[in-house]
Amino acid sequence: MKTYLKLAWRNLWRNKRRTIITTSSIFFAVFLALIMRSAQIGSYSKMIKDVVEFYTGYIQIHKKGYWDNKSINNTFEYNDSIINKIEHLDNISLSVPRLESFALASTGELTKGVMLIGTDVVKENKFTKLSKRVIKGKYLSENDNGVLIAEDLSDYLKLKVNDTIVFLAQGYHGITAAGRYPVRGIVHFPTPDLNNQTVYMSLKNCQYFYSADNRLTSIALLIKNIHHINKSAKNLKILTRNKYEVMTWDNMLVELVQGIQTDNAGGLFWLGILYVIITFGIFGTIMMGIVERKKEFAVMIAVGTQKLKLSIIIATETFFITLMGIISGIAVSLPIIFYFFNNPIKITGDAAQAMEKWGVDPVLSFALEPNFFINQSLTIILLTFIASVYPLIMINKFNVIKSMRN
Repeated sequence: MKTYLKLAWRNLWRNKRRTIITTSSIFFAVFLALIMRSAQIGSYSKMIKDVVEFYTGYIQIHKKGYWDNKSINNTFEYNDSIINKIEHLDNISLSVPRLESFALASTGELTKGVMLIGTDVVKENKFTKLSKRVIKGKYLSENDNGVLIAEDLSDYLKLKVNDTIVFLAQGYHGITAAGRYPVRGIVHFPTPDLNNQTVYMSLKNCQYFYSADNRLTSIALLIKNIHHINKSAKNLKILTRNKYEVMTWDNMLVELVQGIQTDNAGGLFWLGILYVIITFGIFGTIMMGIVERKKEFAVMIAVGTQKLKLSIIIATETFFITLMGIISGIAVSLPIIFYFFNNPIKITGDAAQAMEKWGVDPVLSFALEPNFFINQSLTIILLTFIASVYPLIMINKFNVIKSMRN
């Protein structure tokens, strides 16, 4: 075997130009594939992380049927023991109890429909870093009776910090809900929809306002490892004895998932075209090498070299070229990916505005995962093997006399 390796390595450098051209084509294929997939996967991961950790959480627990009919009457009773059990499950890092519904907000002659969110303000801040979005005033304290309102909503209602806002709504089981609350702070959200209608208050205040004592519409959960999300959801169903609706982020954010799948399909399509071009390039180079060395192969076979051994030498040459292309592609792309992994590219213009509508920071992030380095390398090796099948068959059907005459 050592002899085959030596012969294959020496044969590569007998025609340096052909070897460099083939290696370069594989290098560019690996380089472009890694950069493109790193940018795509990194952007998807960032998008999911921003949207999920911005509000929904990776998993939510509701009363059965709540997601299809988000009514204040579709609530369940808050239970400290269940919350403690949930937070002690493997892979669950944080849970936030919430009571959400709609109300009519009013100041003077101005009114507007708003989304009123009652939450555990301490846990909410750990979950969504809401205090960092406060641009005026201050964040809510644990027993605060005030509210936080979104920036555009405050502009529409002409509200400032310490002003009073009035809410009117239908409470639990049809009870009329009405109340006046001081504005503690004004919050900026990147998403226009949230910035136009969102109001936060403490969970106890919200429960009192809606006459929904000790009731919740949802419990939002953060997890430690997203790869184990389905296992965590299954464990939650077992823990709650399947009494509640347990939904993962991809079931709640269907439009986001569809957008990612569509974009990913487009990326894979262009990657496939790149691979097809490279496969034909490798195939052409191997065929050219065999045609140029016909007489050499004929002489080797004539003096007793077996066709199988000759095929092994050619396959080894191809493997060396592929390996050099893969290693060089990874070596050059890795520092670039590592740099942009730590320094995401800022996006501006219309693309930035489109991303902000989803609540995603307008940056192009890169992923640094071993999986796609391995996957791209294995793909190139597989394509090289496919490209070399026909040339190796040609060698086994080699006509010695005809080749020597030519």
